[in-house]
Amino acid sequence: MANLQLWQQYAAWKTQCDWVDLTHPLSPETPHWVGWPPLKVETMASLDNSLFSAHSYTTVGQYGTHVDSAAHMVRGGRTLDQIPVEEMVMPLCVVDKRDAVAENPDYVLTVEGILEWEKTWGQIPAGAFVIFQSGWSKRPAAEMDNLDAEGNRHFPGWQLETLKFLVEQRNIGGVGHETSDTEAPITSGKTNYEVEYYILSQNKMHLELLTNVDRCPPVGGLVFCTFPAVSGGTGFPARCFALCPKE
Repeated sequence: MANLQLWQQYAAWKTQCDWVDLTHPLSPETPHWVGWPPLKVETMASLDNSLFSAHSYTTVGQYGTHVDSAAHMVRGGRTLDQIPVEEMVMPLCVVDKRDAVAENPDYVLTVEGILEWEKTWGQIPAGAFVIFQSGWSKRPAAEMDNLDAEGNRHFPGWQLETLKFLVEQRNIGGVGHETSDTEAPITSGKTNYEVEYYILSQNKMHLELLTNVDRCPPVGGLVFCTFPAVSGGTGFPARCFALCPKE
């Protein structure tokens, strides 16, 4: 007899869960890292003069809401096509530090910040995907870098010791954030991006420029991180969504 358990669970999910898209729509206006040009869109065929419509899209892989493979920074690291699909679904933990970021846009998430969150929500489970919720995705794309009068960027980020704690003490599956960089600009230029290098060197899932994080509960959800299996790929725009129990 056929096993229909997954179908039954899926039917329950459709009525008992919220489906939250964590992805910025992809366009030339999509928020992206300051070093990359906007997405270029070219019409290859139009329904005005053809049986079909088609477009050419030109972009760097690390654009908009995207995934980085280890090969993005680690010589010999695994590439997108080498990431198994079972790593693309993880328990979701959302560490809300919006109040701290509102007071200090250069806020850095510390181990103490994680331990404080765990006092309320419990220990982060092994294999979890941890999102640093800063509220930054609510800003207009043109203000994501939060430039000062001298042109310096100011936005929050992860501390190296925090990621080491999550990997070595909690055995997480990956991390994500709403900003365009893993590390806060106040330190990234001095450390040569060591924070992002560390998480990628550990072969952990790494997602940037997430959005709609405020629609996810701190614990209890699942995150789905999907992207093309680009041969030799170092990064690519991703479609990420969360499955969250309704309250």
